[in-house]
This record gives sequence, C-alpha cells and structure tokens, in this order.
Amino acid sequence: GGLSRPPRHKHRKTGGRRNIHQKKRKFEMGRPAALCKMGSKRVRPVRCRGGNMKYRALRIDSGNFAWGSENCTKKVRILDVVYNATSNE
Repeated sequence: GGLSRPPRHKHRKTGGRRNIHQKKRKFEMGRPAALCKMGSKRVRPVRCRGGNMKYRALRIDSGNFAWGSENCTKKVRILDVVYNATSNE
C-alpha cells in the first residue's frame, strides 16, 4: 500500500518501455508527507524496516535546534515559522 517509488515504470536508455517482472515490494514503499503543524505535541509511531520505529511529528510546539554560528544546541519553543517556497508544507 501507499506511495511506491521503484524505477521499474521508467523507460530504458533507448526509449523503450521496461517489462515488469516483479511485484511491488514493501521496502520500495514511500509514505505521504507528515505536513507537521504548530500546536500541542502529537506524535505517531511508524513501523519501519527491521521492526524499528520512527516517530512522525504531526503537531509540535518545541524542538531541539542547533545554532551553528554560536556552536550551541537547545530545546526551544517554536514561536513562528518562516515561509519557504522550496519546502512548502
């Protein structure tokens, strides 16, 4: 299920179509973007390869941020988010 991203649907270097000889595999699966919003913390566990868990933030009000020029990392509250066209969530 979900979005898959294998290269099997693409054309060959010569321009011909590939013939598909394999089903979709779970490790090729992609997932929809989380589109994280500001607000009280809401985090969902997502099962990953090897039975490991990733934690998908759906809403969050604070985070651990690094300030490179000052060489320090702190847990801080998020007050505002700047719009950036390249990461348009």
